[in-house]
Amino acid sequence: MLNQSENPNPTSSSNKITLKTSDSEVFEVEEAVAMKFCTVKQYFDDENNNNVTSGTSTTVIPLPNVESHPLAILITYCKKHLEIKANNADNKKEMEIDMEHYEREFLKNVMPQELTELILAANYLNFKEALDFFCRAVASAIQNKSVEYVRKFFGLESDFKPGEEEKLREEFAWSFEGVDED
Repeated sequence: MLNQSENPNPTSSSNKITLKTSDSEVFEVEEAVAMKFCTVKQYFDDENNNNVTSGTSTTVIPLPNVESHPLAILITYCKKHLEIKANNADNKKEMEIDMEHYEREFLKNVMPQELTELILAANYLNFKEALDFFCRAVASAIQNKSVEYVRKFFGLESDFKPGEEEKLREEFAWSFEGVDED
């Protein structure tokens, strides 16, 4: 299946770069979007692939550690990020306001379980803006939450033996003070 990313606001280039995920999905994205992924950019730097800038590249870049779902979300995020920067190039304050608004709305459509996948994908792609954003989102989501909430959030099971966790809770009772209700 070929996912062609739409170009709602043309970036500086209409050249396409093809990315292939670990689940064999193929994405054609604008060069400006793909180059925000430092892993992809490094791929071209290492290979000295001059076809990238000429728009004739037929190279499919494998992304063995990224699945299609998080990549699609990252592409959407990146495109909007570039669009906001382009629309507010001369007004940094307005750009920050637009980006904060977009990110708040963006998180409404992302399930908590997806955040871990997005962090892993952004980390592998070395997409700093997205990695920072998603890490902040996770930190906000688990701030002052109980151990049970955090376990549920990340889909983890307790590996403590019966009584071990209770003993630690008693010993470090101060660390459980001020925890929000789940």
